[in-house]
Parts: sequence; C-alpha cells; structure tokens
Amino acid sequence: QVQVVESGGGLVQPGGSLRLSCAASGTSFSANRMGWYRQGPGKERELVATITKDGITNYGDSVVKGRFTVSRDGIYNTVYLQMNGLRPEDTAVYYCHVLLIVREYWGQGTQVTVSS
Repeated sequence: QVQVVESGGGLVQPGGSLRLSCAASGTSFSANRMGWYRQGPGKERELVATITKDGITNYGDSVVKGRFTVSRDGIYNTVYLQMNGLRPEDTAVYYCHVLLIVREYWGQGTQVTVSS
C-alpha cells in the first residue's frame, strides 16, 4: 500500500525559509509526477508546484515562482519544496501529491505558519 509522508513544516518569520520533504513508499514504480498543493485559512486548495519524473516543473501560482523551488531525488519517490522569502500569505497546510501511473495519493499535510 502506498504511503505519502510529509515533513519540514513549522513556524517561521516573514522573509525566512523552510524546506518541505515528502516521501512515497510502498511501490517499486517511479511516480509520474509529484508535487505540492496548499490550503490557506478559508481558502480552497491550490497548486504550488509539481515536477515530473523527467524533471519538468510547473508552478501554478506565479506569486511563488522565484521564491519556491520544487525538486526531486532522482528515481526515488521523494520530492522537496524549498521556500525562501516566506510571506504571511504563504501560511497554509501544505499537501504532498503523488501521481503513480493512474492513481493519485495525498499526504496528511504539514502546517506552515509565517508570522512575526
């Protein structure tokens, strides 16, 4: 059974940095695409960034492009989100998303809070 586990969230001051990690286990296949979504207070879940197994990235919101960087660890089903220049509006629960062949899997989410 595939399991998706995130780590790396926390409290950070505006302008600070955090690095989120996500690992998908329980499969011998390389995920077609992995990435991150977020859901802020009172908001809908939105795309942050994804990366395919070929390294093609997609940053859904131009507000994060240039501040956030998504990367992947080779053939391992591990994805990272480096977040720099964090702003209060980046406060959200960040969810890892995995597309494995035709099935989708979600992590339980990790809280990121940007506040002074």
